[in-house]
Amino acid sequence: MNRKQEMIKKMAKRAKARKNKVVPSNPSTKPVERYISKAEREKIALAAAAEQAAANNEADVPAETVVDTPETNKE
Repeated sequence: MNRKQEMIKKMAKRAKARKNKVVPSNPSTKPVERYISKAEREKIALAAAAEQAAANNEADVPAETVVDTPETNKE
């Protein structure tokens, strides 16, 4: 690469870096949808299944019985 090409390349890199730092004044309200990998989808499904199982177990367990113990007053 000759000197002029190197300078143009550096200027373009700097301009791109400056542009990346700028926060848009009106960002979109809809976030960019990102790719969710198979492993990540599996983790989400397992977490949902565990949460549902916990909810089912909570509903199946009867309420604990409270045993009344006689209070003793030492006066």
